[in-house]
Amino acid sequence: MILETFCCGPCQTNSYLAACPITHKAFVVDASQGSAPLIQEALKNRKLTLEKIFLTHSHWDHIADAKKLSSLTQAPLLIHRLDTPNLIQPGKDGLPLFFPIEGVEPQEFLEEGSIFTVGELTIQILHTPGHSPGGVCLYLPKENLLFSGDTLFRGTMGRIDFPTSKAEDMWKSLEKLSKLPSYIKVLPGHGDPTSIGKESWMTEAKKKFT
Repeated sequence: MILETFCCGPCQTNSYLAACPITHKAFVVDASQGSAPLIQEALKNRKLTLEKIFLTHSHWDHIADAKKLSSLTQAPLLIHRLDTPNLIQPGKDGLPLFFPIEGVEPQEFLEEGSIFTVGELTIQILHTPGHSPGGVCLYLPKENLLFSGDTLFRGTMGRIDFPTSKAEDMWKSLEKLSKLPSYIKVLPGHGDPTSIGKESWMTEAKKKFT
């Protein structure tokens, strides 16, 4: 699989460009501030066609360039319904915005168990609320890969003290992820990659973080 990471914006948010090496069809995971022109250039250089833009959740640092990237590439935006209001009206989630972000309507919705195909890549959606109500992870079982958004990081998890966060949902989401095979590589919304096996603490996350 073709894969590039773009770490952008004041929160050093990871945006990912992934593509099928056979069909050259691509998808993006999250659109951090300043990532759109970088992703567009990478698409051009690699001769890729962007099929979808997946948003793991709607916090401002993950959606800042969503409308711009969609406009540049004509690729549809996809997000969970529960995080849609904040994509349409950034700041509605109660988090302060440090610069203006233009709202945008999604074209498709992500639900638990939804399966999408991009070229010969198969992407399964796992609904993992806690950090936000509509947080999701993207699971590619054949590639042994998980895009975890802000649900799971290396050695820790996403914050649960935001206005729309819910701790009890986070414990359930981490338990769900802990049941994936230990060899699955995890690409988080911030920081370095990890694996499910390296994050064995997930089964006792409630004890660890409360």
